[in-house]
Amino acid sequence: MEMNDMVIVSVDDHISEPPDLFDKHLTGDALATAPKLKLTASGTDYWEYQGQKWPSVGLNAVVGRPFEEYGMEPTSLEQMRKGVYDVHERIKDMDVNGIAASLNFGSVVDFAGGRFHQVADKDLSLIHLRAYNDWHVDEWCAAYPGRFIPCGILPTWNMDATVAEIKRLAAKGCTAVSINENPTTKGLPSIHNAYWEPMWKAITDHDMVICLHIGGGNPAPHASMETPIEAWITTMPMSISLGAADWLHLEALHRYPTMKIALSEGGIGWVPYFMERADFSHWRHKTWTHSDMAFGELKPSDVFKRHFMLCFIDDKFGLQNLRFLNEDLVSYECDYPHSDTLWPEVPEHLWPSVKHLTVEQIDKVTHKNAMRFWNFDLFKHYKREEVTVGALRAKAVAAGVDTSPKSSGGRAPLAPGEKPRPITSGDIMGMFAKHDRVA
Repeated sequence: MEMNDMVIVSVDDHISEPPDLFDKHLTGDALATAPKLKLTASGTDYWEYQGQKWPSVGLNAVVGRPFEEYGMEPTSLEQMRKGVYDVHERIKDMDVNGIAASLNFGSVVDFAGGRFHQVADKDLSLIHLRAYNDWHVDEWCAAYPGRFIPCGILPTWNMDATVAEIKRLAAKGCTAVSINENPTTKGLPSIHNAYWEPMWKAITDHDMVICLHIGGGNPAPHASMETPIEAWITTMPMSISLGAADWLHLEALHRYPTMKIALSEGGIGWVPYFMERADFSHWRHKTWTHSDMAFGELKPSDVFKRHFMLCFIDDKFGLQNLRFLNEDLVSYECDYPHSDTLWPEVPEHLWPSVKHLTVEQIDKVTHKNAMRFWNFDLFKHYKREEVTVGALRAKAVAAGVDTSPKSSGGRAPLAPGEKPRPITSGDIMGMFAKHDRVA
């Protein structure tokens, strides 16, 4: 196998939704009261819904910019590549990057629909959440059958509605849902509460994947406001270990042995020690913690290897140590359009990391594991030779896809006498606070 022979399925990318998001899926009062994309006097985009305002659907959607212009911008759709919000342009950007198929998380209501939880009128929220799922599945994903893995969001503030939405999504062919890894941050019971039992049953009955995306519940911690931002970025993928440990000890996994959980954007290199530590802790403490209720006769590492899909962007160490993981539960992710994405050079970075593996292992981590886990049959729609890196890039060349960096003006110049300094966590938090004052 050579680089151009790979078939790559990315199980974590993102959309910055367009302003006509709800137009084809709602009418009358339902459409009039739906979230609206608006523009401030200074030219930045913001969404407004039920009296709440939140900024820029595109924070960190910097794909295609020069590196020196990376940051927590852009603040309007006009500053982004069209592929960030236009599905037809997204396909072109996937082709030029050698990506055969992609699972996309939303932005406007956060990765797991958390904005719908925060407003007062939950009846309206339910209407608009369902319409959002209709847009995602029936408009975005259905525009190019076989190129996207649909991923819905759930009204978890209402368990009856959640179960109904799982059934409705499954009927649409949706095989994944994104939920908050720590629902207590939204005022809901913890995952260890009986409140969630109907959802566990519905999810497993319909063989759907639960996607837990970093930052979707437990915030990635930073040491102080003076912590350099790169220190924070360094630990962001590993911060999912907090949620992973919580979910690993979920007693429902013992009762639902086929439940499937994806740790989206979490990486893999840290996992062998995580499992070793979990096994050690269980061995030393189970007699007084009664953790056998969750694990039975199994070790924590056995449960982890049975239930959790690991997703990586760039993880040479993890792939060199694949033997310590379940090689059937490791999948690639591109993270388009965020700053970690290696677009448009994913194959050039991925191939050196996987070429030491067997051909079967390469196929597993690049597409086969994702197809099996998410019940997604890419080859129902395309022959393998049509969706290899080489074939997709040939299409992109024929279409004239431009990948040259595009500047949006860059940062404001330094004041007279001001010297460059490292960006800190406090700077980023300040940017968020500034953007929160959208009006």
